[in-house]
Amino acid sequence: MALIIQKFGGTSMGSIEKIRRVAAKVIKEKLNRNDVVVVVSAMGGETSKLLDLASKMGGCRNDMETDLIISSGEQVSSGLLSLALKSEGYDAIPLLGHQVKITTDEFYGKARISSIDVKNIYRMIKQGKIVIIAGFQGINSGGFITTLGRGGSDTTAVAAAAAINADRCDIYTDVDGVYTADPSIVSDAKRLDVVYFDEMIEMSSLGAKVLQIRSVEFAMKYKVNLFVKSTFLESKGTQIKFLGDEEDMEELQVSSVACDKDEAKISIRGIPDKPGIAAKIFSKISDINIVVDMIIQNISVEGHTDLTFTVSKKDLQKAIEIASDIARDLNAKDVISDDKIAKISVIGVGMRNHHGTASMMFESLAKESINIMMISTSEIKISCVIEAKYAELATRVLHDVFNLGETDNKRDECK
Repeated sequence: MALIIQKFGGTSMGSIEKIRRVAAKVIKEKLNRNDVVVVVSAMGGETSKLLDLASKMGGCRNDMETDLIISSGEQVSSGLLSLALKSEGYDAIPLLGHQVKITTDEFYGKARISSIDVKNIYRMIKQGKIVIIAGFQGINSGGFITTLGRGGSDTTAVAAAAAINADRCDIYTDVDGVYTADPSIVSDAKRLDVVYFDEMIEMSSLGAKVLQIRSVEFAMKYKVNLFVKSTFLESKGTQIKFLGDEEDMEELQVSSVACDKDEAKISIRGIPDKPGIAAKIFSKISDINIVVDMIIQNISVEGHTDLTFTVSKKDLQKAIEIASDIARDLNAKDVISDDKIAKISVIGVGMRNHHGTASMMFESLAKESINIMMISTSEIKISCVIEAKYAELATRVLHDVFNLGETDNKRDECK
């Protein structure tokens, strides 16, 4: 007997018929004599509808009332799944964030989990119940409802798996695993049997929508046995695992291409080039919980320089306001922004042992007359900011250049 966490996203929970299909997946694990804890998202599209309602009443994405409103979507889906299981003769119990209890920090809209009290979960499991946890939500130190940000149910599931020492955490979605590129962009994208944690963190931060990055970080930190599977197809999915020590393992130079169209860039031009300026700018942006991605500073000319950075489109307006205030304080020339950009990235742990990845990437984009605005690198990824209109073309070109569509992909053989 094993203890299994199953997480079902909004697409999986999108209708009564789909919820019954989810119930069948849960029952299958029970028939295998496993204990099951289920984490659910709101029904597909429901969170956006609730956000729109809150906005029409003057709500912001980071206020208490909005979190209260949008967390209700998971309450509905957890109740519906519990009813579906009971109708099939299985004892289930839905638990909300405060009933579990999942404690977070004080940031509404982007809260981070501080702790999970597992007593209620264990008690219900011992009673033979299927525990259904409303994902995406928790409570802060004042007892007020908080939400974990878009995709936060993934984080709920992985954090719960870590807290209860689950044998496995299965993230069910509308795709049957992690692919070499977005299949809606690249027709011959291939599912990978194995993706390593380092790669998955990069993929999640670079535009791949399969897993929320915080959930991957949680799984890596607490060594959660993590899988991505399909609700709608019978497939073994993709295992997210640690890189092995097998000396004879031939790693792919590049394992995937990611495309992120949710990027915007801001440039503060003509700022004084002296120590402490960058710290002043980015500490103020960090204070309002905005994540900065790529940063480039130009060569100083006559004691002044330009600083360019990227943020998520949803944070663009707030970031512009902060940058404009800083620019005035520093007597900078001006602040300009551009939300018609995309970030294209190639990712692979094999890049550590292969040379020439960057030159292949840059040459391939140049052949298509695609201009590179910004470049960022790490040991296992190279990212370029380009014009948004070239995003899909660049993804397909790089996927072909690195032969990711070939059927003899060695990564699929790794166990």
